[in-house]
Amino acid sequence: MPYPFVLPTTSSFSFTSCFSCESHPSLPLNASTRRGVVREDLKAFKRTPREHQVAKLPTVVSSLIAYLPYLFAVDAGLSQQAINGEEIAVILKTAPVIEWRPTLSDNAAVAVPGKDPARVKVHSLEYEVFFVLSCLANAHTLQARTALHPLYVLSTAPVGTQQRQVAVSAATKNLLDAASIYDYLALRAEGLSSGYGMAPPCADISPAALRAQCSLAMAEATLLAVLKDDPYPAVVAQDRNKNDTEWMYKAPDIPKVRAHLFARLCLAASEHAAQAYSLCAGLARAEGGAKVTESFLKYLDNLRRTSRAKVCRFFGIDSELGGQTGTAIAWLNAGLQELGVERNPSEGGSKKSGGFGRLKEKWTEKREDKKVERGLDWGADAGRLEETRVYEMLWEKWSKQNDTIMTQVVPPSGPLLQQMPMGREIHTLKPFQPPQLDAPTLEAMRAPPERSDDAALYPSSDEDDTTIGATIGAFPGTQEHYRTGTPNYF
Repeated sequence: MPYPFVLPTTSSFSFTSCFSCESHPSLPLNASTRRGVVREDLKAFKRTPREHQVAKLPTVVSSLIAYLPYLFAVDAGLSQQAINGEEIAVILKTAPVIEWRPTLSDNAAVAVPGKDPARVKVHSLEYEVFFVLSCLANAHTLQARTALHPLYVLSTAPVGTQQRQVAVSAATKNLLDAASIYDYLALRAEGLSSGYGMAPPCADISPAALRAQCSLAMAEATLLAVLKDDPYPAVVAQDRNKNDTEWMYKAPDIPKVRAHLFARLCLAASEHAAQAYSLCAGLARAEGGAKVTESFLKYLDNLRRTSRAKVCRFFGIDSELGGQTGTAIAWLNAGLQELGVERNPSEGGSKKSGGFGRLKEKWTEKREDKKVERGLDWGADAGRLEETRVYEMLWEKWSKQNDTIMTQVVPPSGPLLQQMPMGREIHTLKPFQPPQLDAPTLEAMRAPPERSDDAALYPSSDEDDTTIGATIGAFPGTQEHYRTGTPNYF
């Protein structure tokens, strides 16, 4: 939760070599300068080890936001549009050639193990806008992950209720900002493909993938609205936290939840996730062979399953609060099927077999905990493991209660699934407004440029965005040494 995107990198590009502006002569140079900052920040972000990239994420976001007004000004000038009442006249001297390295496209035909995917060349400023905005949206999603990370760390004391709500609110804002950008790009991409017949250079900026990422961000933001007031994941995490001392003097508080409302919200999230999965699964047929990575497809499927499992859990909680323990257990059975968890036929709960199966399950949990502690690709299963732990807690409690007190018959779960209501939306998607340069900045760019464009002096190279880090065993002369770029002092 949310998806761990990888930010792309790009080549150097000089606006002055391809564009000239009669009304604002300094505009191409300023655009090149801002783009150069973006390129350097993306390179620095990629070179930083994954566990330390969080510190550089605000810098990347700020440089992208600072570059966008100049990029949109050049784009508006090509069509003779006015910005803040000023006409901008940009002339295309030669077709631009810009390279971007996609991160969602699955190009297995040219992929080499251990090597980054090849860059794609774009020959239109339109696709430069697409890559920059999609990079900004991905960065907003990573900021949402950063805000939620303290909620899952087990090496420190659990966060309080107020801190939890602040973290969820900050993550929700970032996800909604990302969804607005994806929606804007999807509408713009759909207009290009239908009106001009332009095919996207890769799956990352195809209309289907952009629409799928918009649905994904809406699904994750909707689930966060539930997580904000859902006490069960916090209780399970508190029980697993060795630094928690509250259990010594106080039992965990599990307040009553608005189970029926939360179930409908989770159902809406599952519908968004299902739409995203459907769009990406059919991308290879719709876009002439372009498709996204299997890991992204698997995440979308896990998110859909986890959301539907949450629906079943909340309907089960609603039944248990009404004294219908048997029906509540039936809802748990339905949720376990959605999660794909094997059940013991004699007990009906999640499978607790010994031997290699149980050892593999414990190893998977420990590996996920280590990812959380190091801040790596945690949550790549879309919260499936976390929801399974909640199910185990509820199953142990309700089955014991039904065996000793209620003794109610557990009905089949099939008819219950057919009675699910419609999902309910909680967030309204606000339209993205492209940033514009203010009047003083536009007036200052009417002066001729005072220097040359330095971006044209630096050639594009794949070596300058190679990840550099201290890798164990990277001795001079070895293959690992040359891959990581470790300096040779011998």
